Amino acid sequence: MLNPIDLADHGPIIPVIVIERLEHAVPLAQALVAGGVKVLEVTLRTPVALAAIQAMARAVPEAIVGAGTLRSPVDALRASEAGARFAVSPGFSPSLAQACEQAALPLLPGVATASEVMQAFDAGYSFLKLFPATAVGGVQLLKGLAGPFPDVAFCPTGGITPASAPEFLALSNVKVCGGSWLCPKDALEAGDWGRITRLAREATALRSAAALR
Repeated sequence: MLNPIDLADHGPIIPVIVIERLEHAVPLAQALVAGGVKVLEVTLRTPVALAAIQAMARAVPEAIVGAGTLRSPVDALRASEAGARFAVSPGFSPSLAQACEQAALPLLPGVATASEVMQAFDAGYSFLKLFPATAVGGVQLLKGLAGPFPDVAFCPTGGITPASAPEFLALSNVKVCGGSWLCPKDALEAGDWGRITRLAREATALRSAAALR
């Protein structure tokens, strides 16, 4: 089974994807993969999200397609049945964690405070999503968490931009960032897959920018 922290090996940014129209799913996945972004988080925020995950997983096998915004055990079961290879949640709950384990669905749970980090760590999770990252303290919070939690790594998500991502990625406890800017709504509506490929290529270069800090 995939270890969520291994997702960071595929690039510095995981796109947070909202699919409104099913016909966008496959060309979007193809465009992102063409730009070097292989790990795709499709959020369960729209009626077509599960169908989009299934379509992407079948048509673009080189992509690692996961489900985001999981909130309940039912979400975990449906995501697994759709072919998701990993799951991301905005917070942490024991029932969701148990459901993901039963479905053999690797989980990246969300946290926003030191207490939530401790709860997730006690449950066996040492790679966590900080959400909503900029709203809860961003870089400064992550620096503060590094001291008491040297054995915990993070994927900050929420409010991160191409300009701010290198500052996050330069932190020792940040392995990868989540970002929605790779899939702008207007580009999807226009079918501008070339623009999305360009954004993906730019995102893959952010690790180098972080190394210069």
